[in-house]
Amino acid sequence: MKFFASCGKGLEYLLADELMVLGCVRATATVAGVNVEGGLADAQRAVMWSRLASRVLWPLADFPCADEDTLYRSVAALPWASHLAPGRTLAVDARVSGDGITHARYAAQRVKDAVVDSLRADTGTRPDVDLESPDLLLNLVVRKGRAVLSVDLGGGALHRRGWRRAQGEAPLKETLAAAVLLRGQWPQVHAEGGALLDPMCGSGTLLVEGAAMAADVAPGLLRHGGLVPSRWNGFDAEGWAALRDEALERERAGRAALRPVFFGSDVDPAALHAARENVEAAGFIDVVRLEERQVAALRPMAQVRGLVASNPPYDARLAADAQLYRGLGDALRRIAPYWRASLLCGSLELARATGLRPQKVYQVFNGALECALLVVDPVQPPLREDAGPRPLSPGAQMLANRLRKNLRASKSWRAREGIGCYRTYDADLPEYAAAIDVYTEADDPDAIWLHVQEYAAPADIPDADVRRRFGEVLAAAREVFGVPRERVATKVRARGKGGSKYAADAALRRGETIVVREGAARLRVNLFDYLDTGLFLDHRPLRARLQREARGKRFLNLFCYTGAATVHAAVGGAATTTSVDLSATYLQWASDNLRGNSVDGRPLGGSRHRLVQADAIAWLEGDAGEYDLVFCDPPTFSNSARADDFDIQRQHVRLLRAAVARLAPDGVLYFSNNYRRFRLDAGAVAEFAECEDITAETIPPDFARSPRIHRAWALRPRAVSTTV
Repeated sequence: MKFFASCGKGLEYLLADELMVLGCVRATATVAGVNVEGGLADAQRAVMWSRLASRVLWPLADFPCADEDTLYRSVAALPWASHLAPGRTLAVDARVSGDGITHARYAAQRVKDAVVDSLRADTGTRPDVDLESPDLLLNLVVRKGRAVLSVDLGGGALHRRGWRRAQGEAPLKETLAAAVLLRGQWPQVHAEGGALLDPMCGSGTLLVEGAAMAADVAPGLLRHGGLVPSRWNGFDAEGWAALRDEALERERAGRAALRPVFFGSDVDPAALHAARENVEAAGFIDVVRLEERQVAALRPMAQVRGLVASNPPYDARLAADAQLYRGLGDALRRIAPYWRASLLCGSLELARATGLRPQKVYQVFNGALECALLVVDPVQPPLREDAGPRPLSPGAQMLANRLRKNLRASKSWRAREGIGCYRTYDADLPEYAAAIDVYTEADDPDAIWLHVQEYAAPADIPDADVRRRFGEVLAAAREVFGVPRERVATKVRARGKGGSKYAADAALRRGETIVVREGAARLRVNLFDYLDTGLFLDHRPLRARLQREARGKRFLNLFCYTGAATVHAAVGGAATTTSVDLSATYLQWASDNLRGNSVDGRPLGGSRHRLVQADAIAWLEGDAGEYDLVFCDPPTFSNSARADDFDIQRQHVRLLRAAVARLAPDGVLYFSNNYRRFRLDAGAVAEFAECEDITAETIPPDFARSPRIHRAWALRPRAVSTTV
């Protein structure tokens, strides 16, 4: 079976890891939640033990849902007498999107009506509605014309642990507090004898969550003593009782061993009063020490190692400013230089104001507010000759400002299209002639790598100025993205015969690859070891087009490189794919890319996906196959020892003629190249193909500043007229 665990945005991968540790078969992160494979026992264990999940939803039905009437009929048809016993209460939560059903409250009402009418018809009685504490809480999601109706196994929001008696002005959800602690590796820090400090503790949420983790107290026990959370007939009450007994035993042992290593302070007496009430309600008053104290007046910590976990103010109501964050960073370096720190900051700018050097920065959401979770280890890095935060030079600061402007401008596009690999700068400022590409790991959206390509400077620019400017490029990029030096690949792009080429520093070769995601495709890239990374980012729209058109087609990829276009065609449902390249290295890379993807749960590969090592033109002229969809992105030139020299300008007509000859009558060939001085011989091509320039449709927004990055055409076989 599959069920769904929802969570706050930014916590998905943490939750997936947690659920796997809890014993689920598989957990796959999606937006604001995790799709989980496992049985009812796994789902109930998640209700008891998950510190990150907002809800655990067990599906009852999944059906097409065009309008409210369809919703009512589909829900009413379910066997509700088997789900809810007479005399028990009901409530419905709903989320809807799309044109068919537009009002969530009305959708919830229709579901309630359907359940009530069905039970009245079957049993002669109807359940009452209880919005506060229902016996059965149903969850409805309607999206893209489909509805999923589920049982909320936890009976409500799981972040409500049950211990909160008072709250401050801007309370932190318990689930997000748990994420701050887990990102800071609090369980490991505690196991090693470390302490926990929150110097801006507010109502004490981080301290209570940290103590509960350390004492091995299940969140499900804190919620109303671990009583059965749902009266749904399908709920395994005996299994829950066993979970509760196990959790109680673990709690007894954990609380008995708990050490008084929890410290909180705040300048607000009312916040501290709330914290004491909450700590006492959770049963940790004997191990948590609270005091009223300014951050600047904090005393050095006695423990050599520990974790500082805090949620400094950033809501407009609390009037956050950069000076507050600078003071926090200064204080932590003074009182806990060898500790870890996990700080939930209101923005990346506020996180930077701390002056701390992050090991990682995560994007998370506190409600609707986008925040930066800064993880530092240690707070004060050991001094090294090349270490220590240095202020950016005026030029680097100017470049950093431009990078931030570009990121803001592209943010909505990247979110809407799910773009994780993109160009964010391309010589926007003439004196900083470089291109900066961002690559995000497929399985960790917070893991960012940079690929920085320096354009060769004119000969009249002094070498010292060239080195200084490129150093400023790197400093600005690392400052803006918060990435360590080892995640920045640098290349020099110099002008060569027929176009541009890259000069890679052999000393940087590391044999390291990462997997990125582009739409439905997972692709392996190497940022350090080759002239290019294995993925041409400017061809992203053209690869998406191939995927859309590939279903049921015979696909041919000429000069296939690492097979990215082949993977897109394959995941798009191509009947067969054939990929041709002269390089054994590229073909192996293409094979790895295929195997890293699947369709209907089966890895790509085998006889349906053929890899051919050959010179593309010679192979075409000797091949007798027929193809419906062809992609051809040749190099500008090639002088391989295993084939005749190739020059795209001189040989493109021969290449295209041979490729079009292999097309089915209604097939299409997409031809692209990035030689800026290329001129298509339209007259010669017109003899055998209808040719349409589609360049404007294939340049993505992140390359709009470089519209000549490539040109592209769609070629179709010219119909042969016959005279009778």
